[in-house]
Amino acid sequence: MKFKLFLVLLFGTLVSMQGQNSVKPALLESQGTISGKIIDKNSNQPLPYVNIIVKEGTKFITGDISSDKGTFLIKNLPLKTYTVEIQFMGYKTVTKKVSLSNENKNGNLNTIVLEEDAIQLKGVEIISEKSTFEQKIDRKVINVGKDIVASGTNASEIFNNIPTVSIDPQTKELSLRGNNNVRVLIDGKPSNIDTAQLLQQIPSSSIKQIELITNPSAKYNPEGMSGIINIILHKNAKDGFNGSINSGVTFGITPKLNTALNLNYKTGKINIYGNYGLNHGRNANRGFINSERPNLENEQNFNFINLNTSHLLKAGIDYYINEKNTLSFYTNQNIVDGKGNGSTFVNYIDPSNDDTKQLFNSKSDNNTQTYDIDYKHEFTKKGENIEAQANFSKTKNNENTLYQFPFIPTSNTNNIDSNTDNYQINIDYVNPLSETAKLELGAESRNLSTSNQFLDYITATPNTTNHFSYDRNIYSAYANYSKQWKKWSGQVGLRLENYSIEAAFNSKVVNPSFTSDKNIEDNIFSFYPSAFFTYTLDDKNTFNLNYSRRVDRPSVGQINPIREWTTPLVESRGNPELEPQFTNSFEVNYTKTTKIGSITSGIFYRQINNEIGRVIYKNPDNSNQDIISFNNFDNNNSYGIESSANLKFTPWWSINASVDAYFKTVKGTVENANTGLLENGQVDVTTFNARLNNTFTATKELRFQLFGMYRGRDLGLQFERNAMYKADLGATYNVLKGKGTITVRANDLFNTMHFGFNGKIPYNQVGAFYWESQTYYIGFNYIFGGAKNKALQRKQRDANETQGGGGIL
Repeated sequence: MKFKLFLVLLFGTLVSMQGQNSVKPALLESQGTISGKIIDKNSNQPLPYVNIIVKEGTKFITGDISSDKGTFLIKNLPLKTYTVEIQFMGYKTVTKKVSLSNENKNGNLNTIVLEEDAIQLKGVEIISEKSTFEQKIDRKVINVGKDIVASGTNASEIFNNIPTVSIDPQTKELSLRGNNNVRVLIDGKPSNIDTAQLLQQIPSSSIKQIELITNPSAKYNPEGMSGIINIILHKNAKDGFNGSINSGVTFGITPKLNTALNLNYKTGKINIYGNYGLNHGRNANRGFINSERPNLENEQNFNFINLNTSHLLKAGIDYYINEKNTLSFYTNQNIVDGKGNGSTFVNYIDPSNDDTKQLFNSKSDNNTQTYDIDYKHEFTKKGENIEAQANFSKTKNNENTLYQFPFIPTSNTNNIDSNTDNYQINIDYVNPLSETAKLELGAESRNLSTSNQFLDYITATPNTTNHFSYDRNIYSAYANYSKQWKKWSGQVGLRLENYSIEAAFNSKVVNPSFTSDKNIEDNIFSFYPSAFFTYTLDDKNTFNLNYSRRVDRPSVGQINPIREWTTPLVESRGNPELEPQFTNSFEVNYTKTTKIGSITSGIFYRQINNEIGRVIYKNPDNSNQDIISFNNFDNNNSYGIESSANLKFTPWWSINASVDAYFKTVKGTVENANTGLLENGQVDVTTFNARLNNTFTATKELRFQLFGMYRGRDLGLQFERNAMYKADLGATYNVLKGKGTITVRANDLFNTMHFGFNGKIPYNQVGAFYWESQTYYIGFNYIFGGAKNKALQRKQRDANETQGGGGIL
């Protein structure tokens, strides 16, 4: 009820504000109008949705957008002399002078002819040659060029070329500044598809920009200690039918296919689009763990083979009702079919312990459906708008795994069914109070409900039944105020959130007979302030200071006590008693622009409360097995420095380079394997990372790329991860007058990339895992369709770049 009351009050306020903006003096003696009609020079057809900007000198006064018939009429203007600018994407800007007086109150510009700008059209249609880095008030923006696109077939592969971002080669888990507590948005909107899987579905050629929002403002949800990564995709701005196809094959132990088809049809007020992505391939992994577990010293060897086929389909429509109102709808359908088999062999050093071998054969099906509807209204004042969005997603996941133990011999079957429903409703209002000030208001409701059931069959008889249900409700509201004065610009904001959960876990075991019930409830009201300040000394030197409060709420996977995977000695499961982790984050950045490029350097500090981390402890129901789970550790502090550069030394050689170092002290409580008691632990961690991406331009059509990376060791309370490094070499060649691109690449030239670790808690262990890191890729991308670029503009939706809509994926 409180949230509903808030929405009523918010809408009332917005209506009141609009009413105030619409109030005009009863009779103004000095009112004038400016009118006209805009047409295309070549076709003589009217141009709708063209921007008309009215200025007095250099000061912005008002503006309008042309109608479907190309006409416009701007009323209630004081009788003065104005400059009128007519701007439209892909056309040359036209400027007109208009003088309004008592003798001439109606400034009729008659027919205005716009001519296509070949330079602008080229910039719209062709991906830039070189990637550039921009430091904005609350984010770092990487404008993706061909040098980065050529380095990967999908988003997952090119992220290792982005400063401060890493993709785990084994799990494909994304991390920012060495921390995987990061949210991923696609065109400013969350996706309910697993991040690792989604990034492998997005073709690299579809990416226009990548925004690193390490300290998000109050407008964004506060989840993610290390911030938000927003992937902005190319949006088609052409009339008619057009699209692209991107396909490639990766050769490792076995070949793997990655392909994507993007189609778009735009005519009049309607834009229809559809995208399809396919991933198919077999992946082999192997590894070992040598353990000095007291009385159970052993050597474990693992071999896994997974065959996955995933389909990602997006279809949608944009309906431009008129120049002030837009209605959009889209749906995502993601289907994944997974098959896997493997073996775990445990060789005990002590011959009195019987060796163990586990074979498994698994099948899984995952289906995620997402439906989104969005309505946006533009007010008369330029930049003032209100947008409402409703999003619903449903995920079903089924797993059936057969475990066999040939040394005993025996077998058992695990069935896991999971269902998740997610609802999100939000409303956002933007009001430019003046040329230098802006107010943003919004409210949001997020509701998630999930249910998981686990059945363990011995032969055909159910022996264990576990059921876990989880409901989460988040209601929030935010306000942002931004102001620019001279060389300074600033933004302050506050977000209020009420977070509540209800979880229930029921476990029943037939033999031996056992029943357990556990219920968890929590309700937290929190506030999340943010502040950003930028000082632009000149066009070559910019300084940025910002602060935000963040939260990492446990995910369903982190709190779900039903096992994720299991081997004879290790099992992974969540912790239902996990609590949220809060972080206060501070940053200072400096950007230097030179003749050969730009360099951005910065420092950051994080104060972390109730830190969430991995923990290993003995399984209370099986003394021979360890549990890998999550727990809340003590408060923690971390800080770091980073620097990135985008430089072009010669016309034929350019680099993207980055280095960063992170320092933190990890504190927490872990179990001692010898005593079984909990002990306090503390460890100081220093991690260093570096990347260097060289692009060599041999000819206008041929480019080579040499990429190297080094990821330093990382240390936790229980384990130390060894350093990782590799080198890649690739080439791209443009064909078919630039519409086609052939890419070849060799990954991990020296086969050095693997995951290695060693630890002393809860006992001494050393291990390593290997995958198909040394691979060879060949791919082809083709763009088709060539209609003129005189479609409906996306107005603020494109200008903001963080609002969704049509386009690719």
